[in-house]
Amino acid sequence: MNYVWAFVVGGALCVLGQLLIDLTKLTPARILVAFVVSGVVLSALGLYEPLAEFAGAGATVPLLGFGHLLAQGVLDAVAERGLLGALTGGFTAAAAGITASLTTGFLLSVISKSRDQS
Repeated sequence: MNYVWAFVVGGALCVLGQLLIDLTKLTPARILVAFVVSGVVLSALGLYEPLAEFAGAGATVPLLGFGHLLAQGVLDAVAERGLLGALTGGFTAAAAGITASLTTGFLLSVISKSRDQS
C-alpha cells in the first residue's frame, strides 16, 4: 500500500505542475522555483513532514521534497551550529543529491554524442 500512496501523491504533484504549465503563463523555471519555495514554506509550517511520512518517495523525490530537505537541513544546522548553520545547513543536507545529479549529467555528456536540435 505504501507504493500506491507514493504513486498517488507523486503523481498528483506532477499533475499540479503540468496544469500550471498548461493553464497559466508561468514559465517552467518559475514553476520550479515555486515548487521548491512551497516545500520550504510547508516544511516551516510543519505540514510537509506528515506528508513525507505518509507518501514516502512520492513526497520526498519531487521538487517540493527538495525544498523540504533544504529547510530541514537549515533547521538542524542552526540547532547544532547556531547562525552559521543557516548558511551551510541546506548545502550539507542536499550535498549527496546535488553531487549525484551533477556527476550523472557530466558522465552522460561525456558518453553521449551531441547533435543538431533541428
